[in-house]
Amino acid sequence: MDVSGGSGQPRSGNDESAEPQAHPTAPAADPTDSADPGPTGPTATGPEKRGAETPGSETRDSETSGSETPDREAPGSETPGRETPRSETPGPQTPGPQTPGPQTPDSQAPTPPRPGEAPGEDPAVPQAPEAPAAPRRPEPAAGPRHAAHGTGAPHHRAEAHTEGAGGPGKPPQRRPEPGGGLLMGRPFGVPVYVAPSWFLVAILITWVFGGQLDRVLPELGAARYLVSLFFAVAFYASVLVHELAHTVAALRFKLPVRRIQLQFFGGVSEIEKEAETPGREFVLAFVGPLLSLVLSGVFYAALLPVEPDSVAGVLLAGLMVSNLIVAAFNLLPGLPLDGGRMLRAVVWKLTGKPMSGTIAAAWVGRALAIAVLIGLPLLTQSLGSDAASDVGMDTVMDALLAAILAAIIWTGAGNSLRMARLREHLPELRARALTRRAVPVQADTPLSEALRRANASGARALVVVDGEGTPASLVREAAIVGVPEHRRPWVPVSTLAQDLTDGMRVSAELSGEELLDALRANPATEYLVVEETGEIYGVLSAADVERAFVKAMARPS
Repeated sequence: MDVSGGSGQPRSGNDESAEPQAHPTAPAADPTDSADPGPTGPTATGPEKRGAETPGSETRDSETSGSETPDREAPGSETPGRETPRSETPGPQTPGPQTPGPQTPDSQAPTPPRPGEAPGEDPAVPQAPEAPAAPRRPEPAAGPRHAAHGTGAPHHRAEAHTEGAGGPGKPPQRRPEPGGGLLMGRPFGVPVYVAPSWFLVAILITWVFGGQLDRVLPELGAARYLVSLFFAVAFYASVLVHELAHTVAALRFKLPVRRIQLQFFGGVSEIEKEAETPGREFVLAFVGPLLSLVLSGVFYAALLPVEPDSVAGVLLAGLMVSNLIVAAFNLLPGLPLDGGRMLRAVVWKLTGKPMSGTIAAAWVGRALAIAVLIGLPLLTQSLGSDAASDVGMDTVMDALLAAILAAIIWTGAGNSLRMARLREHLPELRARALTRRAVPVQADTPLSEALRRANASGARALVVVDGEGTPASLVREAAIVGVPEHRRPWVPVSTLAQDLTDGMRVSAELSGEELLDALRANPATEYLVVEETGEIYGVLSAADVERAFVKAMARPS
């Protein structure tokens, strides 16, 4: 591969095939399908040998949407990776816009449009330079989630720090705050948010519990609604304790927790990485319901010396019963509930396959959703009324509540299956396999000359280096397309380049979640891929990663 090392000179010992290409712009396979990750085009000095091939790596060349490789024309009119009128592409092209990757309910993860192209535009028409966001891994229902919670793809950050990337040991850029409502605090360093939907459920609880207080303590009058509001706040404080139990267990197992969010139907602890063993998965899921049971016992003990018909007695009894219900509901053996994660851990332990545990617990969760939809209204009606014909507002509310709960459970179970499949295919994304060959050029090199060199070596990217050969910036593909062919001999590549930042340097060894996290933390259209020694390996296009991600998700499990 004709790339620059620390001195800016072509490095030897590359992984290039000994067979020169018949034509440097001949189309190649999709980046994720072929076995040789390196380029195979001839260089100015003849074919070079590449070192040992990376097992399972894939070629980086792919076709651009709506374009074919033209016959060779005059030098100096080529655009790497794109076709413009009467211009020659220096390498295989990339395919057109793809359908965005799968999404999850809590936070959608749309994949970006191809560089320099808005959705639906003709790729053959030059567009103004644009820097879309890097492809984002679908935001999990964010990792293991608890208390009427869904599951999601765990993710942790990994950022390459090599020579020229800020030096080893330099801390990565801090991720922006996740948000999600009103920030209430940071216990154990984890932000706790109250979602806007909580205020709706607080009003609902205040109204329903206030009606019950009117029957038990009619002397309270309008003050009963203040007592009911206090009960709503105390109940969600108990839910927060439930979620903190999950958080503390996750931190104990060195699993990062993104945030805790209190919302309409309980709370969510967004754990960014999956437990490494079924035993830890079981403990992580069980501690929440266990602490709810402990709280129920504490409220029962506090109730014993208190007059049952007093305000304190009614509040303690309500909190005791509500925590008991929270514990029992979350112990139901179906995803996305805690009991479903416990079932998943058991099946994982028995089969040795986490995917088998996810499938079993997800289908049990779907069956549970149907049971809730049908059984909850029947149960509440049989317990609340002796007359079969007594159908009123309470019955309608029970049916509505059952439908919402069933929908949440069914959706969460489906999300668990999708995110498990995502985790299964993520290792197929490897920076080394997706990287494009690049050639180093000086800042004052005319664009036409730089494209001629790229075409001659079969490269599809340009890296601007200083006088000592140190990479300084990347020439943006979208910017090249925007320069008319007749102006390219007078346009220096430095005017089309984006300065390199630490976040735009990624290690060639990154793959899977680590690769997606590195790109998501520093959105850009292109990234410089470097070896552990700091030597340039090539340029990684965000569009190539997006296409590989979509293709991987389309494969059956």
